[in-house]
Amino acid sequence: MVAEGAHLPRQHCFVSAQEEQKEKEAILGLASDDRELSGSGLNPFDGFDASFVVPPEHRPSRHLATGSSESFARDIPVIDLASLGYERKSIVQQVGRACEEWGFFQVVNHGVPQTIVQGLKDEAKKFFDSPRGMKLQVKRTADNPLGFNDGELTKNVRDWKEVYDMAPGGFFELPADFEADDTGSVIHRNQWPSFLPSLRACEDYMEAAEKLAFTLLELMVESMGLPPCRTHKHFESSRTSLFRMNHYPVCPAPELALGVSRHKDTVALTILLQGDVEGLEVKCQDGEWITVKPNPEAFVINVGDVMQVYSNDKYQSIEHRVVVNKNVERYSFPYFFSPGHWVDLGPIPELTSDQCLPKYKSFNWGKYLKRRFDSNYKDLGVPNLQISDYRVNV
Repeated sequence: MVAEGAHLPRQHCFVSAQEEQKEKEAILGLASDDRELSGSGLNPFDGFDASFVVPPEHRPSRHLATGSSESFARDIPVIDLASLGYERKSIVQQVGRACEEWGFFQVVNHGVPQTIVQGLKDEAKKFFDSPRGMKLQVKRTADNPLGFNDGELTKNVRDWKEVYDMAPGGFFELPADFEADDTGSVIHRNQWPSFLPSLRACEDYMEAAEKLAFTLLELMVESMGLPPCRTHKHFESSRTSLFRMNHYPVCPAPELALGVSRHKDTVALTILLQGDVEGLEVKCQDGEWITVKPNPEAFVINVGDVMQVYSNDKYQSIEHRVVVNKNVERYSFPYFFSPGHWVDLGPIPELTSDQCLPKYKSFNWGKYLKRRFDSNYKDLGVPNLQISDYRVNV
């Protein structure tokens, strides 16, 4: 028996799920032929399927119908790394302020050669311009999270995008089972398309991004008053970092869909090469969403869940989303930097005391990440796991 007012698990509410789908379709005026087309194996972005519709309360109040947006007075900080060798203290302080006040910042003079960046962009366009049938040769599956995917979910709503995921070093390692108590793991390997062997040029970019990620990790940790290498052992030989190529096609209904719905990154930090078209929006502390304007010389950096836990909430993982537009396709390239799957996460002990108690209980990073990946691939019928599920002493 269920108490009055209790919520049944979603798998017990199939009728409600059908009603929800019908409501979405009514909004769009979709006919049965439209619904059949969306599952026919044709390009899913040719029409507009109800699975892309974002709930009204989470849709952007404005959308990029023309490929550009109005200007905003506030911009996330830009930090120049050129003087890191002789003005490290100043840069550490800038990083600390940006992490605490924004959770986002940009870096210029980051050391990643422009030739590698341009090569990545060229290869990504070749891949996404390929026929969908060819891209499906390297489709990710429930058993392998690496490869092509055009059906990813965020907040149980389908994203208006297609992606290609790969692992730095060629390997990605996750626990075999979220529920199991043992430490068994499964190694996944990159899928490289035979029709585009030149895509392996991405390996050069991933190597350069990893080097930058360690530099940024040190700066963030040092800005908390700790030795810069305090957390290095968690990331050495890690096989849970991930590199992604995003393609956001033009969208016939940008007022109803999002390239990626509001979310926070699960990782320690993200290095984003944004591309040339606007789309990334960040939620400020006062609740306003602002556009991060593309800077061809910069990477966008954001704090992830791991860093929030490490810092005992001193630094926050911030909500962000991607809006789409009617006229211009968009590309972006995030590098998600993560610890090893074996790491048990919790606040760094030096940052806690009797006056500042740990705000999170310890949890295994690999199992947390596996559940998140499973939820992104298919609707599990339950809310996606969050670090807030491990909060204590709040």
